[in-house]
Amino acid sequence: MQSIETILRSTKTIAVVGISDKPDRDSGRIAVFLRDRGYDVVGVHPILKEVFGIPVYKSLKDIPHSIDLVDVFMGSQKVGSITSDLLVIKPRFVWYQLGIRNDEEASKLEEDGIQVIQDHCIAVEYRHLIS
Repeated sequence: MQSIETILRSTKTIAVVGISDKPDRDSGRIAVFLRDRGYDVVGVHPILKEVFGIPVYKSLKDIPHSIDLVDVFMGSQKVGSITSDLLVIKPRFVWYQLGIRNDEEASKLEEDGIQVIQDHCIAVEYRHLIS
């Protein structure tokens, strides 16, 4: 199991599930934060096509390249709706944002070799460990 610092330093591509174009939503702000720090960031949203210059795809399976880390902004009870897609695209890491925890779904991913971080804000961790 890799440390959060190692994860942040080794990650190149990030998909933000639940990205929003509303300026008051953390998902869009954190996607921009990550992009501005050199990560290749894409969004996942069923309707949006682009958010603050970041390309957005309808689903994880629609992303045309591999993803290192999937950053999840959706309720704890809803994360199961993307588990099957995560098992198909096989990112190295799945990050459930602050306030999101689902041990059952995390176990399914970990059994398939995907490391899961739960209930942490990626931007806070980046500022603490990298900046």
